[in-house]
Amino acid sequence: MFPCGRPGAPTLAWIHGGYWQTNDKEPYAFIGEALLPAGFNLALLEYTLAPAATMDAICAEVRAGVAWVIDHAKEFGGDPGRVYVAGHSAGGHLTAIAMNDPRVAGGIAVSGLFDLEPIRRCYLNDKLRMDEAEAARNSPMLHLPAQAGRLVVTVGLGELPELIRQSEEYAAAWTAKGLRGSYQPVPKHEHFSILEEVARPDGAIFSALRELAR
Repeated sequence: MFPCGRPGAPTLAWIHGGYWQTNDKEPYAFIGEALLPAGFNLALLEYTLAPAATMDAICAEVRAGVAWVIDHAKEFGGDPGRVYVAGHSAGGHLTAIAMNDPRVAGGIAVSGLFDLEPIRRCYLNDKLRMDEAEAARNSPMLHLPAQAGRLVVTVGLGELPELIRQSEEYAAAWTAKGLRGSYQPVPKHEHFSILEEVARPDGAIFSALRELAR
C-alpha cells in the first residue's frame, strides 16, 4: 500500500498481468510515480498464480482483495466510496471480474481478455487447466453486472488483433446493457508500451483515471 498522505483520497487498486501464470505486484510500484503526487493512494494486488491456483481461485482472491481495500480504505487515509480498480492483460480481465462489486467506484481494464474460451483452447491453458464450464464462469462477457461503477476499456492499437477485438466487443456489450462506460483505445502502443500511459502524468490512461475520480 502506498498512501499519498491526503485525507479522504481516492485509491487505485492495481492488478498485474502475466496470463494468470507469471509476475507479481512489486514491479508495478512505478505506477505510483504519477498517482501519488496527484493525490491517489495506490494498492498493488497480488494473487496466487496458476498452476498453484485455478481460475476460480484467482478470481475469488482478486474479489476478496478489492473488498479488503474498500473495507480498510479509511485506515490509510482513503475514501471507501472512491476506490477504483485497474489492471493490465490478465489484470484487465480481473478488473472486469472486480467490477461486479457495486461498491467499486469505477475501473480501467487495460488490454484485457473478457471471453476465456479462446484461452482454454490454446497453449496458455496448459497451466490454467480450465474446462469449458470454468472458462465460462470466469468470462466477464458472459456475466455483465446488473449495476456497476463506470468502466473504461482501453487497448493499444498496435496490440494483437484478438486483444483489440475482445476489448471492442466487451465495451460495446457493457454499454449496450445500460452500464456506464466507454471504449478508449490508445494509438500506436503495443502490449507493454501501453503501461507508459498509466505511469506518466500526461498519459492517456492516467487522464482517464483522473476523469473517473473527478
